[in-house]
Amino acid sequence: MTAEQTRETPWSRAHDAHGGSFHTTRWSQVSRAKADSPEGRRELGELCDAYYEPVAAFLRCELRSADAARDVAHDFFAHVLSGGAFDHAEQERGRFRSYLLGAVKHFLSHRREAARRQKRGGGSPAISLNDTEATEARAVADASALSPDEAFDRQWALTVVSRSLEALRCECMAEGRADFFENVKPWLTGDAAHGDQSAMAAQCGMNANALKVAIHRLKRRFRELLKAEVAGTLDDAAKVEEEMRALFAALRG
Repeated sequence: MTAEQTRETPWSRAHDAHGGSFHTTRWSQVSRAKADSPEGRRELGELCDAYYEPVAAFLRCELRSADAARDVAHDFFAHVLSGGAFDHAEQERGRFRSYLLGAVKHFLSHRREAARRQKRGGGSPAISLNDTEATEARAVADASALSPDEAFDRQWALTVVSRSLEALRCECMAEGRADFFENVKPWLTGDAAHGDQSAMAAQCGMNANALKVAIHRLKRRFRELLKAEVAGTLDDAAKVEEEMRALFAALRG
């Protein structure tokens, strides 16, 4: 699981979520993750690793404490890894994004209720997540900040983009074009200005027109991979364009 990320541009914040080969997270992977087997545990671990950051982003915004968010995120995924948390996750339920958000909200609600029960019983709360503390934290929060749900959606979008970009990098590397991919990546992610590409073309040993065509093809392939990643988290392929619009809206937020 990754450390907290520093704030940069939406695209440059997207990080390598895999480190190795690319595996699209699909509902079929959720199904395999339910199995009490080495493969099931491996699939479950990959799901947790890939989608840690959206959960952590939601909790940071909800709890207004990076330390508390990190602790609860770790506990949530430890609960997931212990088995059973995805037993009722089915593709027919719709978006995996929505299911995961609902699961962490449910987990947090149980944590808060347990803390209240212990406090009423006279013991010292084992965790620092009661409603009073959360309310006080929200009261001093920046009013312009994203809501917890918006923070989750934004980090979810960044994660999906990251996974798709990593898939494209792996394809380029397999074709012997790893250096070219790294050189032109700023144009794929919107981090580079749309100005003169002559210097980059010369660096790549191409003329300007050839570079423009190559970047256009990579952008097209990037979008294809992004749509495939999005489709893998939905129950209906007809919803892909709608989810893509939601993804880009979250990035702009």
